[in-house]
Amino acid sequence: MIEKLDILVFSAHPDDAELACSGTIMKHIDAGLKVGIVDLTQGELGSRGTIETRYSEAEQASKLMGIHARVNLKMADGFFEINEENKKLIAEQIRRYQPNIVLANAFTDRHPDHGRAGKLVSEACFLSGLRMVETEWKGEKQVAHRPKAVYHYIQDYYIQPDFVVDVTDYTERKIEVIKAFKTQFFDPESKEPQTPISGEDFFDFVKSRMMNFGRPVGAKYAEGYTVERFPGVNNLMDLT
Repeated sequence: MIEKLDILVFSAHPDDAELACSGTIMKHIDAGLKVGIVDLTQGELGSRGTIETRYSEAEQASKLMGIHARVNLKMADGFFEINEENKKLIAEQIRRYQPNIVLANAFTDRHPDHGRAGKLVSEACFLSGLRMVETEWKGEKQVAHRPKAVYHYIQDYYIQPDFVVDVTDYTERKIEVIKAFKTQFFDPESKEPQTPISGEDFFDFVKSRMMNFGRPVGAKYAEGYTVERFPGVNNLMDLT
């Protein structure tokens, strides 16, 4: 059974997509495209909150973004591997949703799960296009599908982007989406341990990074991506 989406976003943990590319997600949804998110893990090793709160927070963030589907593959947070089993789990979702574009974690980042997830998703996207790789969904054999493009969103470490998306009009909505993960971010009443993202100034960092990406293209705020292969355009006027 195919449940067609235009864009499928993979994230190592619930909240990765919200932090790095929720502006892009909402912009494309408002343009009439269908977007879904696949979380690889439940974020169970997080210093704050629980698996249960992560699920409820992800549900709230999903509603705020207006996404069309969300799946959690329940891989082991911190310990998932780039192996056949996990590649096939991802290929199942790619073949289920048949996306034209896949967004995934960067190949390198502060959290080792991010880089490993980026590589895992990249390899799974290729294998998903091979008809000799067999997968099933709900008892039905799936057909091969390879996305037209895989782009990697930039999260914690600074990486020079290959392109950026102007999300100026979505910046405040993005901040509200991120805040849906209330156990993870600033709460003056919280008794949980402080983390690199729980400080009051973390949202200044998020917006500063977006300003940094936007400035070269004349946008106030943007989100950055790297590519696996150079993109092609039909018209030079499509480039800014």
